[in-house]
Amino acid sequence: MVHKLLPDRLKTSQLTTKRLSEALLRRVRDIPHSLAWRLNLQGARSNKRRIRRLRDSRVGERCVIMGNGPSLKTMDLGLITEEITFGLNRIYLLYPEINFRPNYLAAVNELVLKQFADDFRGLKTPLFLNWNQRDQFDLQNEQYHFLKVHLGYKDYFSKDLAAPISTGGTVTFVAMQIAYYLGFEEVILIGVDHSFQQAGVPNLTETRAEDADVDHFHPDYFPKGTRWQLPDLERSELAYRLAREAFENDGRVILDATVDGRCQVFEKVDFQTYFG
Repeated sequence: MVHKLLPDRLKTSQLTTKRLSEALLRRVRDIPHSLAWRLNLQGARSNKRRIRRLRDSRVGERCVIMGNGPSLKTMDLGLITEEITFGLNRIYLLYPEINFRPNYLAAVNELVLKQFADDFRGLKTPLFLNWNQRDQFDLQNEQYHFLKVHLGYKDYFSKDLAAPISTGGTVTFVAMQIAYYLGFEEVILIGVDHSFQQAGVPNLTETRAEDADVDHFHPDYFPKGTRWQLPDLERSELAYRLAREAFENDGRVILDATVDGRCQVFEKVDFQTYFG
């Protein structure tokens, strides 16, 4: 069953000509990718088989989804060395400081994949990537699992990764859908600070002018000169509520152990107590 929400969050002041033109252009460019996915062309069929082999492979287990907020720097991540973990986007910038590697990594933002494809190709972790950026990767590599992102104004929680999924405006929501599909019974969030110092219009593509990125755990996460989009936190909250509902309706749970996190959707637990 697929749950949907109407985009009540949209504000007239944010519907600029540039933002609308970007949205329209994305949908036009998406047409050949959607057709290839639906018609099982260009490796789509074998990719879907690879995804389906993962279904319910982790039934009853617990996992940790690692966000990319600055709070990661305040935590004793050694406590989750033995946990099954999901990394998001450029989590590999943290690798020199930790003694483990995430079991899975999700990155579906096209700007991230376009600018840092070389980094992702150098990783050995099973990756969940955006189907629209498949040309940058080896389609035959069993390490890669390509997800088709649905470009719509309504977000939904998908229980089938072999069908188009919503991002909810954040890769964290994508990771929740992956965790559900794999069968995890308990999901713990860390590093999901759900707050940004930089202000602006959400989802508008801009070139970073700041020397240091203060909104992520690493100052070079989005370095000066790279292109990025300020997240839509309100949209993310609506998506998180869909995830919570889907998990709870199936007798599962998502808990939030982020240190000083501002998201109020999930039940809070103390990281040090829970894992220590």
